[in-house]
Amino acid sequence: MPRMNNSAQLSTGTRAGYALGSLATGAFGTVPGLLLLPYLTDSLGVAAVVAGLLVLLPKAWDVLINPVVGRISDRTVSPWGARRPYLLGGGIAMAVLFAAIFAAPLGTGSDAGLYVAVLFLATATAFAFFQVPYVAMPAEMTDSTDERTRLMTWRIAVLAIAILVSGAVAPLVVNAAGGGVPGHRAMGVFVGVLILLGAFGSFLGTRRAPLGHAVESEPTLRAQIAVARRNKPFVTLLIVFVVQSVGIATMLAGVKYVADHVLGRPDDGPTLLFVAFVAPALLVMPLWIRVGARWGKKRALTIASLIFGAGALALLSAQVAPPVLTYLITAVIGCGYAGQQVFALSMLPDCIAFDEQRTGKRQAGVFTGLWTAGETLGLALGPGIFGLVIAVAGYRSSDTGVAVTQPASARLGILLAFTVLPALLVGLGALLLRRYHLTADQLTVEQVG
Repeated sequence: MPRMNNSAQLSTGTRAGYALGSLATGAFGTVPGLLLLPYLTDSLGVAAVVAGLLVLLPKAWDVLINPVVGRISDRTVSPWGARRPYLLGGGIAMAVLFAAIFAAPLGTGSDAGLYVAVLFLATATAFAFFQVPYVAMPAEMTDSTDERTRLMTWRIAVLAIAILVSGAVAPLVVNAAGGGVPGHRAMGVFVGVLILLGAFGSFLGTRRAPLGHAVESEPTLRAQIAVARRNKPFVTLLIVFVVQSVGIATMLAGVKYVADHVLGRPDDGPTLLFVAFVAPALLVMPLWIRVGARWGKKRALTIASLIFGAGALALLSAQVAPPVLTYLITAVIGCGYAGQQVFALSMLPDCIAFDEQRTGKRQAGVFTGLWTAGETLGLALGPGIFGLVIAVAGYRSSDTGVAVTQPASARLGILLAFTVLPALLVGLGALLLRRYHLTADQLTVEQVG
């Protein structure tokens, strides 16, 4: 396909329409990481270490399926473009399957845990068919690196709203519907509706956007990896993003456990922590854009990572400090998280554009397939690691829908997995970012790095 010349600004309607897809990605990226692990341990009676594996393995499947989806979408020919058909089909399937995860037709116990794992695997597959084409679209909608940053700002703003609504309201829905299995059934339907809104909104909202067409794509996963390895900025950015995603997901997995066993607020604690984490992101987004414009995306991402890590370490005080101080520290972490998302996601299309200039080929699906595979693996490893840590620390599971009183060792394990581990992982990502050398001025045909 000839190189596009889409340097003009996108319309506000197109930006908003594309951003609506984050309702789907935000809901699916948030709620399983927040509620699936405690649902397995405290409602279905699954042991913590087994529950961690049940959450990890289906999402790890996406490491294999996402690159395949990227290759398929690269080659798709349709009147709606190469990517948009998957926004609709993948989104509808994801919504229905997500609600089914929490239907609990087999009651509690090991069979119920296996049912959750199978349905979660199916939902993760549908999510891949939505997310991979969705993430590929910005590189094809505009050639302007500044416009990509603006587009990502819209996307992250809606993502923050999606995380706030799904993450804060989902626990309230569980409690309002009676808790336990019945409460989680109602929550599954609620989140499924959010996913449907995101799927239809992004599909209809991008109907006038410049879109990609079928292109020649690498035929195998091995060939795709070989293409990506030659793009040094992409490889560095991907490693940074995956490492930091593990840290973020580990913290996310611990929200309900911290609210229950550290703060002693099982009813409103998860919602308040989520509001404190996400709400500031909506306020600081314009500030992050100014920081990025002045100091560059790489330095801004480093600053955001350091803010996140420092805040996570400060949360070690949660066991003795007043809850209000914990919420304030969480708000600082949320400010760092907002910057991490904005700049990592706006740097990805730059890496894709760099590859096109270097090779003469536009293969956005190859890179976004590998990117979303890595992101999904990171988000899956977080709950798996958290479950392993609290299992080693002696966490006691329950099938009553109410968490039982935990020993001091388990409470300490929850706190360390919620604070120190995320801080170390995000800090490691900031160090690795030093190897990233691509800037807006370097988007030329010359090899970078």
